[in-house]
Amino acid sequence: MKSIILTILLVIGCLGFSQQTTDEGIQKLFTAALETEHIKSGILHVYSQSRGIDIQLAKSKEDSIYNNSTFYTASVTKMFTATAIGILKDDNKLRFEDKIAQYLPESLLNNIHVLDSVDYSKDLTIAHLLQHTTGLPDYFTDHTIDGSPNIINQLLLNPHKSWSAEEMIAFTKQKMTPHFSPGAGYHYTDTEYVLLALIIENISGLTFHQFLLQHIFQPLQMNNSYINLKSAPIENTFSMTEFYAGDIKLSSLKSLSADWGGGGLVSTTKDLITFLKAFNTNQIVTKATRLAMQSWTHETKGMTYGFGIRKISIKDLMDTNSDVQLIGHSGSTAAFLWYCPQLDTYISGTLNQLEASKSALILVYDVLQIIENKN
Repeated sequence: MKSIILTILLVIGCLGFSQQTTDEGIQKLFTAALETEHIKSGILHVYSQSRGIDIQLAKSKEDSIYNNSTFYTASVTKMFTATAIGILKDDNKLRFEDKIAQYLPESLLNNIHVLDSVDYSKDLTIAHLLQHTTGLPDYFTDHTIDGSPNIINQLLLNPHKSWSAEEMIAFTKQKMTPHFSPGAGYHYTDTEYVLLALIIENISGLTFHQFLLQHIFQPLQMNNSYINLKSAPIENTFSMTEFYAGDIKLSSLKSLSADWGGGGLVSTTKDLITFLKAFNTNQIVTKATRLAMQSWTHETKGMTYGFGIRKISIKDLMDTNSDVQLIGHSGSTAAFLWYCPQLDTYISGTLNQLEASKSALILVYDVLQIIENKN
């Protein structure tokens, strides 16, 4: 009996040491990431129920920041917009293959996709929008035909402007040209996700933020999530963490209203992980819809894209021997939400800096390496 007790104590001791070193290793990685001069703050949450991991870190060089602070998720929002479309599909309100002309006014779609004198506007499908295969230009970052500033540059030129969805689509039609015919390639564009949010509104009779509130936030008790400049969280929460481009603070700009269905979500790491866990376990959309959303097309080296969801192969992206994959999404503010199926681990957070997207991905990879090496 004494030997059995001794063995149990040794096992418990080893497990405690292993968890401690995992925590310490992740803490060191996070601290190192924030030592980069241009990064002013960061939030990191690593969670795995099966591995007994729940590490939450937050640090700022300038302001108070907490583990459950809200932050701007940028394009992580696309997962929510796409999931809202999936909910409507499961309710038999639409099909992924439907032409978007069924759900949007002709005045909005008129001449939205004219390429080489051919009008493809009525050929666009919901699936095209979801997977960035319409060929439509991106009102945020693509070049304009007359050399005028695109909308991302106008954020600072006109910081008090409140953009409507219709204005963003009109800007795209007037100032930009499509890249290819529908289905003939891949081009990442927020323009498609403005159209998707409008489809959600037109079918449901709710505003985009009301739909997310009723169908995702409330059912999952995501009490700190909301759409920037459009709604408020269910519970009172901390102010949104500041984020920057260089030393320019972007988080307080009213012109961020231009980032809507493709990037306007404010949330916490806890809420985001709750969402992705529910998505992966078919609590939000059916298994058939979830699998359809994970029909992958090539994006770039090591990356493929589904319907509002991205998959990264670390082996291909970073030329390593690791078989680790990430499924989720990232945002331009260095925000991220990933699930690693091989390690059954969720990881979410932000570095709140437009220039830090690559640093955020490296941080995620290094964290997963620590967890993988503890096997």
